[in-house]
Amino acid sequence: MIEVILSEKAYENDVYPLVKAFYPDEVIKVYAKEEYQAGHLQAVKSAEVSETGVSKPSIEQLWIDFLPQCIEISLVIDDNPVISEQRMLLDKLAKSKYKNAAKRFLYEKLSDRTNKTLPWGILTGIRPTKLVYELLEQSETEDTIYHLMRSEYLCSDEKIAMSIDIARRELQLLSELDYRKGYSIYIGIPFCPSTCLYCSFTSYSAAKYSEYIERYLDALEKEIRSFANCFPDKRLTTVYLGGGTPTTLSAEQLDRLLGLVREQFDFTYVKEFCVEAGRPDSITRDKLMVLKKWGVGRISINPQSMQQKTLDIIGRRHTIEQVIEAFRLARDTGHDNINMDIIIGLPGENPEDVSDTLQQIKKLNPESLTVHTLAIKRAARLNIEKEQYVDMKASEVPQMMEQTIQFANKNNYLPYYLYRQKNMADNLENIGYARNGKEGIYNILIMEEKQTILALGAGAMSKFVFHKENRLERVDNVKSVTDYISRIDEMITRKKIFLEENIANL
Repeated sequence: MIEVILSEKAYENDVYPLVKAFYPDEVIKVYAKEEYQAGHLQAVKSAEVSETGVSKPSIEQLWIDFLPQCIEISLVIDDNPVISEQRMLLDKLAKSKYKNAAKRFLYEKLSDRTNKTLPWGILTGIRPTKLVYELLEQSETEDTIYHLMRSEYLCSDEKIAMSIDIARRELQLLSELDYRKGYSIYIGIPFCPSTCLYCSFTSYSAAKYSEYIERYLDALEKEIRSFANCFPDKRLTTVYLGGGTPTTLSAEQLDRLLGLVREQFDFTYVKEFCVEAGRPDSITRDKLMVLKKWGVGRISINPQSMQQKTLDIIGRRHTIEQVIEAFRLARDTGHDNINMDIIIGLPGENPEDVSDTLQQIKKLNPESLTVHTLAIKRAARLNIEKEQYVDMKASEVPQMMEQTIQFANKNNYLPYYLYRQKNMADNLENIGYARNGKEGIYNILIMEEKQTILALGAGAMSKFVFHKENRLERVDNVKSVTDYISRIDEMITRKKIFLEENIANL
């Protein structure tokens, strides 16, 4: 375990993910300095760092003092006197600059201890391309962007180049939309056939919660009807059904829901209607035909891996054959814009497994491919029950990522959006690839936070973008299905009050 003691706890969200990136297998505990028990204090003395080729030991404690004109970092190693060093700040820095300076100093110390570098440097947020996107919008040159991303954030040249490539593509795609005068809708269906080992999303077993599904749809219908005309001066751009697994609903329930959405909202200017079909074991011909009936133009069929041993480990209760059959049914029913998701870094997998998965996907030939790097969330069973999977850690995850990049290049898939999550394997990223003209527009809008997203359903979070003020506000719904059902009027009222107070500025 590594104890992190901060003079200002406000920096916890900056320090914790950086320490975790260097020590992914360690438990990290963060304390405020004044709260830390006096009996835990270690004597602070200067010490030399070993320059031998032997692996340097882990650290037990990390002390960081955030002072007005300097930052002091002290490391306690194997209960021995600590290494302590100050970094002077010559000028009074703005808060964001001060924070970045502190993170760079910490990065240098941890990189020295571990002999590791991180491809994204000190960037720990989920939208690294957003920085580059905004710089390109300001007509900054590539040389300027490279210099800033290297010096301010310590990013590798490879990740900077990837960010520029993706941000340019996003700019091109969004230039074709008047996104400021539009809005999008997200509708959450929080039911799944089973809960995957790595999942921490709002999802509930369809079998265990079957008695609630109709009541959930009743509440969701009430929320949909309540907001059908909430943006009279905006055009609907995209509609996205996610979850959970929307196709966990029966064909009749899907028909009811999609019909309601088409009835209540004006689809005249809609660029994309997407349903994340997701789990192959939830897909049937009847459901696929319902999607086509109501004009759904983009769907996802997500195997995550095409290795049966992996599917069994992670709790995906379907077979490889079911993935192939679901894809064939989708083609047979006229779906011509299909995305497939895979995850690299899954328990027990190696580069050979990923190579085989990619070759099987090549035979299916989807229009887009989304590559996720495994991120282990605190609420996921893979974290809660981690002792059971300690010997199944994936090997050579960066090599797996490189395989997917090469696969995309060779098969005419272009990267068009990128995002990151906390605790990702090897500090990597998630990348969406698509053939030209088949990109997921909603994915760009939600990641770059360029458009208001009205989110409906349990666990859904609406994001309201104030373009003139360059700010964003969130209004969330409760996550629990039962709470959502019983408190639907409260959820509706909360958003209505927000809109009444802010609609003139949106």
